[in-house]
Amino acid sequence: MKSCCHNGYQKNISKKIKRLFLDSDYRFQVLATRGFYNHMDDRKYLKKTFKYIMEYELDLDNPKTFNEKIQWLKLYDRKPRYTMMVDKYEVRKYIADKIGKEYLIPLLGVWDTPDEIDFNLLPNQFVLKCNHNSGLGMCICKDKATLNITKVKKELRKGLKQDFYLTGREWPYKNVNRRIIAEKYMENEVTHELMDYKFFCFNGQVEFFKIDFNRFINHQANYYSIDGALLPFGEQVCPPDFEKKLLMPFNLKKMIELAGVLSKGIPFIRVDFYEVQKRVYFGELTFYPASGMGKFIPNEIDMQLGKKINILKQS
Repeated sequence: MKSCCHNGYQKNISKKIKRLFLDSDYRFQVLATRGFYNHMDDRKYLKKTFKYIMEYELDLDNPKTFNEKIQWLKLYDRKPRYTMMVDKYEVRKYIADKIGKEYLIPLLGVWDTPDEIDFNLLPNQFVLKCNHNSGLGMCICKDKATLNITKVKKELRKGLKQDFYLTGREWPYKNVNRRIIAEKYMENEVTHELMDYKFFCFNGQVEFFKIDFNRFINHQANYYSIDGALLPFGEQVCPPDFEKKLLMPFNLKKMIELAGVLSKGIPFIRVDFYEVQKRVYFGELTFYPASGMGKFIPNEIDMQLGKKINILKQS
């Protein structure tokens, strides 16, 4: 058995090495993940990465699909306030001013390094996260008595070191002042998980939203119209389940209203909310879902959604 496994491992390594030499797009991606192209011009980097992931050429001179236009916005819609809007700490004041502090998840603390955190002062349940990235270093603590603090600090250090801008050349993250924040642990009283509702907004107009489910088992997501009707498309990475019956949020209309306020004047942005005990809480603002490299099911949805993004006003 060991010999069989060893032979299979060797064959897999051989295939990867062969592909590394023969496939220039694959070679670029492998080297890119190791930082070889960190100083490459953003436009050139995105064109090469896009072709490898999306399997078609990125046309930045005449973008048509949703994913192409997201790449265009990365490069050419660079308003300074976007950096504050992706900062999980700084955005809190923006949200309080725009829609009210009652929509913010209670903040338990903010620190520059993991060693500054006094875990004795934190409640039994809490969430720790970096303010500048998308999950690396996050700790969801449901019982502090079982928490491995040394490991948590190690993971937070990894998170703080991550230059999230470089992962997809998402410009707003480039100059975020990196910190660690702690928020109150939140969960749905029925499902005992935190359902988030992601609203896709085009210049202040909510067009549709999605709900993720089975997040830690077999991640899937369904898309819905603003009146809660299931839409006939999804994403390859977290495919839809058209038989799945999901409860609509109690405050759906309120979420749509708030998303409209937060997205006004922006060509495209996704606004995320949570609902706990029939109360709405702000999640985050996302300018580039899947970094603009997410394949849709069916494929033609990419073109249809692209028509909703008006880049002419940004040119």
